[in-house]
Order: sequence, then structure tokens, then C-alpha cells
Amino acid sequence: MTTTLEQHASKADIAPELIETDVVIIGAGPCGLFAVFELGLLDLKCHVVDILDRPGGQCAELYPEKPIYDVPALPIVTGQELTDRLMEQIKPFDPVFHFSERIDQLSRDADGRFRLVTDYGTTFLTKVVVIAAGGGSFTPKRPPLDGIADYEGSSVFYSVRRIESMRGKDIVIVGGGDSALDWTLNLQPVAKSLTLVHRRDEFRAAPHSVEKMRALVADGQVRLAIGQVTKLVGDGGQLSSVAIKTADGEETIPCTALLPFFGLTMKLGPVANWGLHLNENLVPVDTERFETSEHGIFAIGDINTYPGKLKLILSGFHEAALMAQAAHKIVYPDKKVLFQYTTSSSSLQKKLGVK
Repeated sequence: MTTTLEQHASKADIAPELIETDVVIIGAGPCGLFAVFELGLLDLKCHVVDILDRPGGQCAELYPEKPIYDVPALPIVTGQELTDRLMEQIKPFDPVFHFSERIDQLSRDADGRFRLVTDYGTTFLTKVVVIAAGGGSFTPKRPPLDGIADYEGSSVFYSVRRIESMRGKDIVIVGGGDSALDWTLNLQPVAKSLTLVHRRDEFRAAPHSVEKMRALVADGQVRLAIGQVTKLVGDGGQLSSVAIKTADGEETIPCTALLPFFGLTMKLGPVANWGLHLNENLVPVDTERFETSEHGIFAIGDINTYPGKLKLILSGFHEAALMAQAAHKIVYPDKKVLFQYTTSSSSLQKKLGVK
């Protein structure tokens, strides 16, 4: 498995792919990650797509350091720790991740397989789709700047798909969380200039990232501005500069690429247009297979609804286990599943690399 930023870099100048796989999982939160494990035990190959630039979903993005107390056998675990443990657990199954991509189109081909297309152009052909998208798609929050929509997609970006696309640009990154700091560190080597803007001189990012950023500032390779962007200057969708208001007043600095990281909001997103039955923006499923109204499309975790539903991570794990059994019957209709326990099955232990 590649790391988030390594994967972004590897996508540079690569044409969108056509990928055939057993299962496509939409969402890399805890339920989506555990689904990889359960499907892997049954020899089902997974590709995982997430609009975020890293695994973990809400756990890692919204409360990475917030303690969680109701995960079995873990009296206390943070959202990031849980994500890290799940990523370690699924390593034997070598899933392929597609970060910073959103499934925009879903249709069924004549052979019965699903065709999914992302906003990046990646196309999947798969027999099974698992929606594990939490409360829906994360959508970046737009800064309250006049005319910003005119620059979006050309010189204002809420994520970075290709590091090379930022080479030689005057980059301004706005924010104080992990995304802002990570991209400050990773884009500095390719930028003509890079300015990090945050409203205060305190950051919510990982301490080692903050230390690296401050070292670059001290070395003159990155500029840190404590304040906020107040105005965009440009023409025809291309920025030339931005105005920044600081304690010392307002100044204008060169900017040909603005990256605002102001957090995310949750919306149901494209799922609403896939022809599935919906109930108050949730996807109804049965409780035997956790299948939706469309055969071969399953929904697990917070995105689904059924009588007695509890929006708990442990409930999503249970749903993933039953979903995997049903998915196997679709991918291998003539192959009977012999139910086994990981504690006693030598074949399962061999898959996990423990025997």
C-alpha cells in the first residue's frame, strides 16, 4: 500500500485507468477498512476509493486525537490510532487505495458488472460495490472570499491530485491542520514560493509536522503569515496575487495557486443519483446481507438504515462481516464458503501471514 502523498505523486502524468476487481469499497473510514479484512479472508480483491487524501474517514479527519471508548478490547483509542491499527490489520490483503477521488457515476454493464467512474476519470468494473461512506461525501468548506468560485479548479484547489501540477507556482496555503501542514512540507520543494497563512500562531497538526514547517520558515524556504486572506486578485480564472491582513496591516503577495484547507462538511453526494431507495438521506438495507435495493450494492456503517440501527463503529464491523459472506456468493456463485475461525483455521492464518 502506498502512503497518501506517495500515491498523489505516483498519479502525475498518468492517464485515467480501467480497473477490473472483485469489490469496490466507497469510503476508507473504519467500516470500509474492516470490510477489506473480512472480504480478504474470503479471497476477494478490493479497491478503496475516498474523497479524502488519507484513510480514516471521520475518525482521522474530524477527531484524530479524540478518545473512543466503545471499540471492543480497546478501553481507549483515538481516531488516528484506530485507523493505524486497521491499516496494519489489512496489510496481508494488499488493497489498492484511490485517495482524493470521488465516485461520480455508477451504472450496470450488460454482463452484470458495475461500472464506476471517479471525478479523476478512473473507471472500475466490479461485481460488488460496498458503500461505506459514513454520513456521505466530505465537501471542502469554501472560504468567504468574493469571487472565489471563478478561480476554483484553475488556481484555487481544495486538494492536490498531482504534485507536479504545482511546480513553479507561487503557492499560498491557508489553514492550520494536518492537510495544510502536510502540503506545506510536500509542495515546498516544487514551489516558486510558498506562504502558509493561519489566523493564529498555534496549529492543530502533528507536532513533528509543525516542527518541520518552522524549520523551513527559519531557513527562509517558507513564509508564515499570521492573519487571513481578505481578497483575491486575478483575471480569467487565474490568480496573480492575494491580499493578506495581519497584525501589521494589509499586504499583497504573489499567488498563482491558492490551497484553502478550512475543514469539511458532509453531504450525501452522488450516492443520491444512483437509483437506490433512500430514507431521509440514508440507504435502507436488509439485516441479513446489508444489501441495498440494488442487487450487488451493499451499504455498511453510518450511511445505512434499518430497524434498530445503532450508529456505532462496532455495529459497522458486524455489518461488514455479514456483507462479506453475501458478496462472496455474488463473486463466486458456484463456490461454497466453508465458515472458519481465524483462531483455528490454518488456511486463514496463512492468509494473515501468522503461520
